Parts: sequence; structure tokens; C-alpha cells
Amino acid sequence: MIVSGEGLTKSYGGKTVVNHVTIRCKSGTITGLLGTNGAGKSTLFKMLLGLVKPDKGHVKIGSTRKKPLGGIIEKPCLYGYLNAAENLKIFASIQKAAYSHEEINRLLKKVGLPTNRKDPVKNFSMGMKQRIGVAIALINEPEALVLDEPFSGLDPIGVNSLRSLILHLAHKEGIAVLIASHNVEELSKFCDFLYVIKDGEIVRSDTAKTLITQYTDRYLIVGENLNFSGTLKPFNPVHIGNGAEIRCDPTEITKVLRQLVAEEGTIISCIPKINMNRLFQYSEL
Repeated sequence: MIVSGEGLTKSYGGKTVVNHVTIRCKSGTITGLLGTNGAGKSTLFKMLLGLVKPDKGHVKIGSTRKKPLGGIIEKPCLYGYLNAAENLKIFASIQKAAYSHEEINRLLKKVGLPTNRKDPVKNFSMGMKQRIGVAIALINEPEALVLDEPFSGLDPIGVNSLRSLILHLAHKEGIAVLIASHNVEELSKFCDFLYVIKDGEIVRSDTAKTLITQYTDRYLIVGENLNFSGTLKPFNPVHIGNGAEIRCDPTEITKVLRQLVAEEGTIISCIPKINMNRLFQYSEL
């Protein structure tokens, strides 16, 4: 276990925003923290990073390094009038890390940024700014990364690019990655384990695969020549664009897709639609 928060509690003005939360992440894995705005995600991550002192509980770091954690809370704070390399140089200096020109370039390459771009970062896309933020978090070679809403404000290309970087850092370099987000469909694509937080408390926790399967009751099947009058009819399909949304038990979806292909249908994608009311323990109307 690389990083864990044990029984973390935090209150502001008499209101408890995080209540006795325990969260853990292992080396080489990606752990997601799923919750709506105001659920306590940012406060919890700030406690993990040592930016906020918990009222109760403690953080354990399974490392002998002086700086085992790196992170981004919401958006990275950059010097907009400086270029990427200059930003990294300043943040390395702040962290008392002596980085040469070559080492700065290696760090830029690691996060997929060009080494020859000299214009100020205020001209960069949000996705590129997030990559600079990740590079800054990696300056002291942390064993764990804590990323709060890293996909916020990114276009689909930026999301895919950043997701690939996070997967590489976890699965290829062995870094423990914790990610907070309100987007369950995004987290379900690449997290190994998921925690669900509601009103400052963990209400669900399990492997991502188990939670997605347990709380999925609909699927959006996108494709061509889908047999609405045959295979899909028992599932009350709803036309959406060039696809169909159906209510289907997770144990049946593979059989449905195979039957559609056997009937000369072309499947482009099949997206699970999670029942958010059940996942967050809300009463269904």
C-alpha cells in the first residue's frame, strides 16, 4: 500500500464535510473517487496532500522518501507569461530540486509536451496546461499522484490524451494514482478501484468492474443495421442517433451483441449507463 487515509474527518464552521473516511491506493493502480460537487472530494484530497489538517484520522505513506506525493487540486496554477520549460524550472526551484535543461526536456517529453515550444502557457489549451500540472507534480519523482478533477474543461481529444498519460504513469511506471471526478463514465474506463462519496461519507467501494456491473441497468449500443424489430424488441429499445438504448441485465448484454452481429449488424460501441440513483443511494422517483 503506497498511500492511505485512515478515518479522516474535517469540519468547517460546525459542518462536517468529510466524515470518518478511509481510502487506499496501491502502487501501479488507479483509484477513483466519485462524487457530485460538494461531496467532499477536494477536502479529502487536500488532507491526503497535507494541505489541510484533519480534525481526526491520519494519512499513511508507505515510503521512505521525503516527497512521496504529488498532486493537482482542481486546475494547475501556472505563470501564464512564461513558457512550459520556464514554469517547470521555477517549480523545481521552489521544491529545491536542481533540474538541468536536459532534465526539464525529459520531463516535458514524459507528459507528452513539445520541448521546442517557446510561447507563454497562457496560449496553451486546457489539456496542455493540465499536462504541465502533471509534470510539476512529478518533479520530485513521487510514488503517488493525487489528481482532483483533472478532466474538467477538456475536450474529448484532451480527455483521451490525459487518460493515456495517467494509464502509462500507473501501469508502466508503477505510480499509485488517485483521481477525483463527478464523471462516472470517465472513471469507469480506466480505474481499477472506485470509492463513491456522498455528503462527506463513503457509501460504496469496490473494484470498478464490480461496481459498474452491479449498478448498470441500461446500455447504449451504437452501430449499423441493428435489428430493432427482432433481437432488440424485448428490451424496449429507444432510438438515439445511430444507436439504441436498451434496458438489459449485465449478464445478457454479451449475448445480445453477438446476436446482433450474427444478424449482420455492425457494433461500433456499447456504453454502459449506470443507475446513478442506486449508486449514490438516492431514492428513485
